[in-house]
Amino acid sequence: MASITSRPPPPPPVSPSAASTSVSALSASTMPTSVESKSENDPQTVRFTNVQDLFDVINSTTGDFLTVLNVTPSHFTEIERGREKRHRKFRFRRYSSNSQILIITIPTDLHEALHLGLYEGYRDQLVKNNKKRSWKSIGTATFRQQGHPRGDGGEGDSTGGPKPERVGAGKWPTLVIEAGDSETLGELHNDMRWWFRTSNHQVKIVILTKFDHQQHHILIEKWEEEISHGLLLYCSRVVFSVKRQPITITRDKTINLISYNVTRGALVLGFRFLFLRDPGPQEGDFILSIQDLQLYAEVWAEVRD
Repeated sequence: MASITSRPPPPPPVSPSAASTSVSALSASTMPTSVESKSENDPQTVRFTNVQDLFDVINSTTGDFLTVLNVTPSHFTEIERGREKRHRKFRFRRYSSNSQILIITIPTDLHEALHLGLYEGYRDQLVKNNKKRSWKSIGTATFRQQGHPRGDGGEGDSTGGPKPERVGAGKWPTLVIEAGDSETLGELHNDMRWWFRTSNHQVKIVILTKFDHQQHHILIEKWEEEISHGLLLYCSRVVFSVKRQPITITRDKTINLISYNVTRGALVLGFRFLFLRDPGPQEGDFILSIQDLQLYAEVWAEVRD
């Protein structure tokens, strides 16, 4: 584990879309599993001592992900104020006052390209389907867990929801896109579960996108939730996070012009989950085609291996 040099302290039904693929994976239920289990031996983990030292570590971090231990609620407030005062652009992925763990997103070029490329592709579909005025992009706004006024919360990469249903203070998005470069796929799964659980299941779709440097491909996962009844004797209602679509994009350099191969088809975003109602005439699911995903794969230009 890295260290910081010490200084004096200064609604709708949740059935899957008809156009979605079948369930490909079923996680454990969306019970708390996230930041409490973070290993202290992770090289992207530091202990908090003071704000300036933390900012120095962020400045020297080459990845897009940093875990900070021993962050009390008062420390978190100091970090928030320091970020605002210094106009820093890093994001608070998640903070838990119980575990005193803060997870920070550092927006590298690759990280931003991974989530913005997908979100902008969806925005293009909104314009094409004349739904732009019915949608609000929420971006990286901070969302707080109800009943935790001491600072517990998180900030997404790209988020949005329908108008007027999800406009206003305290309204959660229906769509969240989270990207990962140095962040592991396991941590991205924790992010996904956090959004579903902490929003009290108001978030309906979480898309995870990760560049895997070992396998040298882009992995996209679309997650939704599903309710099962009577699975456990002591619980009549269990909510599961379900991976509806795993999509892998690889680069083919065997020909003179670089091309991209997309497995498992187009990315389908269900209308009911996005807009919290059934589609009307000339309305339907939003589809990022294989060609759209091949254009998205040009984020490869930001990769520095």
